[in-house]
Amino acid sequence: MPMRFAAQMTRTPRAFDAAQGMEVLAKYPALAPELSELIKAAAGCSPFLKDLCLMHAEWLCAFFDDPNGEFQKLLTELSAVENFDLSTALRQAKGKAALAVALADLGGVWSLHEVTNRLSQFADIAIDLSLRNALFAEQRRGKLPGLDESALEDCAGMVVLAMGKLGAHELNYSSDIDLICLFDETRFEPGEQTEARAALVRVTRKMAGMLSDRTAEGYVFRTDLRLRPDPAVTPVCIGVSAAEAYYESLGRTWERAAYIKARPAAGALKVGEAFLKALQPFVWRRHLDFAAIEDAHNMRLRIREHKGYFGLNSLNGHNIKLGHGGIREIEFFTQTRQLISGGRDPSLRVRGTIDGLERLAYKDWIEKDAAQELAAHYAVLRETEHRLQMIQDQQTQTLPTRPLEWDRLAAFCGLDTSALQNDLLERLSSVHVLTEGFFAPEFTPIVAPKVNSLDEDIIARWPNYPALRSDRAVAIFNRLKPEILMRLERSGTPQEALHAFDAFLAGLPAGVQVFSLFEANPQLIDLLVDICGTAPDLASYLSQNAGVLDAVIAGAFFESWPEPKDLFEELQKVLNAESDYEDKLDAARRWHKEWHFRIGVHHLRGLINADTAGAHYAALAEVTLAALWPVVGAQFALKHGDAPGRGAVVLGMGSLGAGRLNAASDLDLIVIYDTQDSETSDGTRPLPARTYYARLTQALITALSAPMAEGRLYEVDMRLRPSGNKGPVATSWGGFQSYQKEKAWIWEHLALTRARVVAGPQDLARDVEAFRCDLLHESSDAQRVLDEVAEMRRRISEAKTPQGDWDTKLGAGRMQDIELLAQAGCLQAGRAERDVETGLKFAKQEGWIADTARETLFAAYELCWKVVQVAKLVSHKPLEKDELGEGARAFLLRETGHKTLASLSDDLVDLTARAAAAIDKALTSHQEGPLNEG
Repeated sequence: MPMRFAAQMTRTPRAFDAAQGMEVLAKYPALAPELSELIKAAAGCSPFLKDLCLMHAEWLCAFFDDPNGEFQKLLTELSAVENFDLSTALRQAKGKAALAVALADLGGVWSLHEVTNRLSQFADIAIDLSLRNALFAEQRRGKLPGLDESALEDCAGMVVLAMGKLGAHELNYSSDIDLICLFDETRFEPGEQTEARAALVRVTRKMAGMLSDRTAEGYVFRTDLRLRPDPAVTPVCIGVSAAEAYYESLGRTWERAAYIKARPAAGALKVGEAFLKALQPFVWRRHLDFAAIEDAHNMRLRIREHKGYFGLNSLNGHNIKLGHGGIREIEFFTQTRQLISGGRDPSLRVRGTIDGLERLAYKDWIEKDAAQELAAHYAVLRETEHRLQMIQDQQTQTLPTRPLEWDRLAAFCGLDTSALQNDLLERLSSVHVLTEGFFAPEFTPIVAPKVNSLDEDIIARWPNYPALRSDRAVAIFNRLKPEILMRLERSGTPQEALHAFDAFLAGLPAGVQVFSLFEANPQLIDLLVDICGTAPDLASYLSQNAGVLDAVIAGAFFESWPEPKDLFEELQKVLNAESDYEDKLDAARRWHKEWHFRIGVHHLRGLINADTAGAHYAALAEVTLAALWPVVGAQFALKHGDAPGRGAVVLGMGSLGAGRLNAASDLDLIVIYDTQDSETSDGTRPLPARTYYARLTQALITALSAPMAEGRLYEVDMRLRPSGNKGPVATSWGGFQSYQKEKAWIWEHLALTRARVVAGPQDLARDVEAFRCDLLHESSDAQRVLDEVAEMRRRISEAKTPQGDWDTKLGAGRMQDIELLAQAGCLQAGRAERDVETGLKFAKQEGWIADTARETLFAAYELCWKVVQVAKLVSHKPLEKDELGEGARAFLLRETGHKTLASLSDDLVDLTARAAAAIDKALTSHQEGPLNEG
């Protein structure tokens, strides 16, 4: 049962001129008292509403009985009007709609959202009817070349985009409507496009005239077509491809902001949706776009200068839309914030202003209290705007200048005049305070510090760098420069930090976006200086990958490491957001770089230690493989069909299998597939199963290691597969089992002690892991195992020379040496554990080493591991003690728990020497029986 209007009322305005209101009530003799008061107040405040109440009395009574149903009926009946009656029908319906919306607004029956949405609904229908009416006339005259009447079903490929408030379903009471008209050129033959364009231009003008021309019945909507590309020289209806070309090459920030609210409102909606999708890279920048703040601020200043709106000297004549603290300030604030971060977070791409504020607050881009305040101010200012417009159906946002008109507006708002003025003054001031600091933060000039400890010759060459080739970049950097120099001066290693910052600046291909990012987020300067003083190579990397800095301020950068499933789901969302395969690979690279950078920063800042960093790097690699493997498979299947049989798993070997990577690790992988006797794939270009999986594996290697626009993910090493480089790049499940049982060398079984399935179907993964455990559980000849370890040590020693004293991976008693003994311990014990500590425990249990030797070996391994983790993060070159900067030294000493490099060096030499001796003893004396302590 419909709910009556009176039952939903929550407020009633006061009649400014009671006599005018009473005159109207004569038309409504049987109304409920509360409805009579509402009509008396509306007519007593607004001459426009008085006329509508007199004109549509019978219809209004029906509306009061069922407001929602009657309004929908109005729209339905309008949609069925014949073309030749349309002009009159539109204007009559507009009068009813305007009356219904006004009374539902004034009585509090419909919320602000419902009010603006109903107005927008009516506008959509009016636009669509007017467009079809004009197209019908052109088609009947034979002016749409090559198209018959059936083409009118989708408006001959012509679409009307609703912009601004209509696009966001936020149309105000007496608004004009901003439209952009486009057409799909591909609907017409090349030789017919000129004629078609001319016809559709006429259609656009006729549509606009149908809506905006004033007749005896009034008008429907004032129509503005000037938001189209370059309106001074382009026709009122332009081709989609021409519009795309314009925005790609000449589009400006204000046009990006305009398209936040754009939506197809009438005509060929699918054409409009495809156009807006193609425009997303223009509107939503891939990285955080803080340069938009300055653009928006400059636009605000131009509006103020053009309109003469400066400050809030008086409420009299103040524009509550464009003036100080007005509606536009809230809209600009919201849209600019959306432009900054909406490229990274599609959930922020909403059209409505209040929706935008809520999303931004939910994602912590703005304070929740500020968002709620702005939303409340926005609602009141919009309602005040509506009452200003209801008085005479004028498109105005200007407050009164005369006392009587103030009294009229106050009565319309249900307040006394002083209360209204005080409330508006407080809200306008609050909006200004909440938004002005974002666009134009108070700037206290910093005097450039004396640079006694900084090389002025280095600073002098900065203006010649590519990042400072534009005037805008120079202007922003000059504002930042004193702050940067001051922080470099205060760093623990000023000269080293300066050199690293110089490398960062020299490598930046462009500066505006990065400098804007620093200006809006000064804490990033501290982070960059910290990186420059500790890890110069990482600073240089940043210059080519500055987008990773987005992650620092976008989300939970300094929070704890997420669960693997959450990390996996996040990457899946990133991949699913892209439709093109190469775009998916680039998106994966962007995502991976941010998380990889996060691990490094956490390690540099001491938030995590070397062990935790190693686990995080490994988890990142595993998640990346797990998410990309099905993407690679799906792409490969498009041409060659689904994978035969059960599919394939990716086996992580070495450090990946052990779950312990460093910042520069490559990935050791084996791919194992199970065809289940399926001989070929079933695609359009089927392949034999062996060839299928070999090529699929190559596709995975390419997906991981190919240099693309966003770099590469990992280098991949497949040499641990059966038969090494001589064997097939992918191994069949049956072949893998028989090889490992019958042909594998001892070193290959040693490698399996660290193997772990990291991607692929779960059933095959379980089988592979079960086989690995069973294989390792079989007893091995201790003599053979230790002889093989000794031989491997010899070969490694001959083939790989340690790169200096601080190469803690290679060499006797160092990481690789200790790992071999630990793997041998697991193999001999028939155990499938992967970590070094457990392997050394098994070596002791087998009697190869004593307990003190086990402790020495593990201590040496841990120290070597900490050194290599630091080394791989701070530099791509081997560590040289005498070439380490002070920041890197401090990082290394903090990580290893030493006070000086000398003590660290002594400890490293001593521990690795004793570890080497323990391994030598284990390999030569294992037949003498269990070793005793000491």
